[in-house]
Amino acid sequence: MSISSVRPMWRYLPLVLAIAVGGALLSSEKVDAQPVNLAPERGVVWKDFLGVNAHFLWFTPEQYRQQIKQYKKLGLQWVRVDLHWDRLEPEEDGYQLSTFDELERTLTAEKIRSVFYLVGSAPFITTAPKGAKFQDQYRPRDPEIYALRLALLAKRYPNIDAWQVWNEQNLPNNWRPKVDAKEYGQLLLASHQALNLAAPGKLQVMGGMAYYSQMPPRGKTLMFEALGALGVQNLGMVAAYHPYSMTPETDEPGKNEVLLRGDQLNSMLHGAGIKNVWATEWGWSSYAGPKEMQDLIGIDGQADYTLRRLALMASQDYQKIFLFALSDLDQRASPRDQHYGLLNLDGEPKPVYTALARFLDITGPSLKPGTTPQLEDVPDSFYSVAWTRSDGKHLLMYWSAKGNTISLPNIKRAELLDPLTGARQTLSDDNGIRPAVKPSLQILVW
Repeated sequence: MSISSVRPMWRYLPLVLAIAVGGALLSSEKVDAQPVNLAPERGVVWKDFLGVNAHFLWFTPEQYRQQIKQYKKLGLQWVRVDLHWDRLEPEEDGYQLSTFDELERTLTAEKIRSVFYLVGSAPFITTAPKGAKFQDQYRPRDPEIYALRLALLAKRYPNIDAWQVWNEQNLPNNWRPKVDAKEYGQLLLASHQALNLAAPGKLQVMGGMAYYSQMPPRGKTLMFEALGALGVQNLGMVAAYHPYSMTPETDEPGKNEVLLRGDQLNSMLHGAGIKNVWATEWGWSSYAGPKEMQDLIGIDGQADYTLRRLALMASQDYQKIFLFALSDLDQRASPRDQHYGLLNLDGEPKPVYTALARFLDITGPSLKPGTTPQLEDVPDSFYSVAWTRSDGKHLLMYWSAKGNTISLPNIKRAELLDPLTGARQTLSDDNGIRPAVKPSLQILVW
């Protein structure tokens, strides 16, 4: 079936109503393992659509300049960078901005576009009980103080393109002691007003919600729904969330959760009047264990999963998506968080970087919507996405955990490309080609 053919179109419903409808879908039922053939409804320009999370402030200027050099080879330009308030202002009014100053100058000189998010309460403003662990993970005592700091940064660094308010505030470990949409809404409103004065016209982004914005205790209530009741859809901000999943397609076998949940939530947000929806984090770690939530998939699995998910997300109604992350991290991060990078700690490409570079080389800098060709002998659990390249060539991205070949009776000659391995094969048959099917992404070009 074509997921795009069943996407509902909602027009400017109140957000609380729209998300309440969407919330029911988040407990998605099993679906038949029938083929999913996608024909996107809009084109994609990779340098505007695909960015990365970059932890530049973890590294020396020499190190992050090497990372930027490698990143620019991909033809991409957007980065999302973390700023920790407790490190920028360890004492009230005692700002530590010299390293940030140098980073901002580097990004400007390299013509890298950026969104920065300010997260974590500074010591002088945290609501954490005295002596409690994770002092920065408690909300700030006064949202106006946070907003003033965000405005100060926006005014000091006018070349930064967008500012994001906090991060994953729907999780308890980022909004201690208890997730509270009203408290976050107050922080969001104060930040919006302060940024309007300090940097009018600058993009403002809601904090990226973990997953699809589910809140505890059982994860069935969406923070987007709770914020909608407060009227955040009227602020004109970018909505953002982090659609992580166990595999590129789903968390549970037999469910197309990534497509079903993402399509529904994006339709609801857009239908409520929100123009821009970003996925500000998604990706997989190549860590070797001990197991920490994510299954162990290794460096080759990371490359495979990333390409399949990118093929799906490019077909969905996101305005930007940010892969997590540009570089691996050192031992200050957890074993899992150390290995999300496209690059290793030395700034050298990992298999996921090489596979992504091949993918972007095959597609070119932009794609237009395509039409799914006639397909026969298609196995269950088959996914395909049809595009048209800027040179007029047709592309079919496809994969399946089952099946050996598929038949395309109306296509007599094509190139079959494997971005994971770099393999290339010319297929030619007057009766129609029969390309191989693999569990990993293949790209047919004709």
